[in-house]
Amino acid sequence: MNETLASWQPRLLAMASAAAGNDGAHDASHLHRVWRNAQLLLADHPEASQLVVLTACYLHDLVNLPKNHPERHLASRQAAQLAREQLAALGYPGELLAEVAHAIETHSFSAALTPETIEAKIVQDADRLDALGAVGLARMFYTAGRMGCALAHPDDPLGAGRPLDDKAYSLDHIAVKLATLPATMQTVAGRKLGEQRLAALTAFRDSFAAEWSGGH
Repeated sequence: MNETLASWQPRLLAMASAAAGNDGAHDASHLHRVWRNAQLLLADHPEASQLVVLTACYLHDLVNLPKNHPERHLASRQAAQLAREQLAALGYPGELLAEVAHAIETHSFSAALTPETIEAKIVQDADRLDALGAVGLARMFYTAGRMGCALAHPDDPLGAGRPLDDKAYSLDHIAVKLATLPATMQTVAGRKLGEQRLAALTAFRDSFAAEWSGGH
């Protein structure tokens, strides 16, 4: 990490920590993982601004509303605006503020906005990668528990004969949302990693369903 990134990282983490609530799926560890994911993707994109990516990775959840909040789709816009204000007050390079805000605003799945810059594409992919794989699985059940969801439908865990409903059954979230994420990845490396991590989730889903239904 170069000197500029090293000087900004603790300040960005302090900003994020000051705004953080008690959501263990969107805590400081999540921010560190998203930045690590982004570094993997940056290896293929030397043209990208590492400072913009670092900043957006750490501030993308500056406003974090619960998954079932009616204004959830507006959270990334609010986070982008708050980040611009706070960064400007800290003397952050003014010419990068718009790029950081765009990357924060477009990272969100619920906002359904298209990233236009390579930095925004990397941040979106990096955040979505943390929803997949073993950590993504743990985050899924943690979030579902906070929302009061059941683990799975009592008689049809895979939804073979019913509509899927991830607001009621946590396991449904794999098919409803997580399985769709690799195809939304904006970078080649992001899609490859996403597919690898989704394979682990799919294998877990099959094992879970077998045990849930009395199999072995």
